Amino acid sequence: MHSFTLEDLIQYVYQDISTEKKEAIRAALDTDWELREKYAVIVSAQKRLETLSLFTPRKKAVDAIIRYAEKSAKALTTE
Repeated sequence: MHSFTLEDLIQYVYQDISTEKKEAIRAALDTDWELREKYAVIVSAQKRLETLSLFTPRKKAVDAIIRYAEKSAKALTTE
């Protein structure tokens, strides 16, 4: 019997895990449907996050934030 955490599965998905644990999770995924469901949810979330990284804020919005930060920093230094 195994007891893998969500953190273990996330590390497995991102391949940030030891070889021994990777093999144990791979074997468990073959036999444990509940673990497979959790794994599927994590993989689905990973794919959605990857699509979000394709979006970037408009330059105008970034420039406005930078101007505001500079203005705020200047106000703090003149006090």
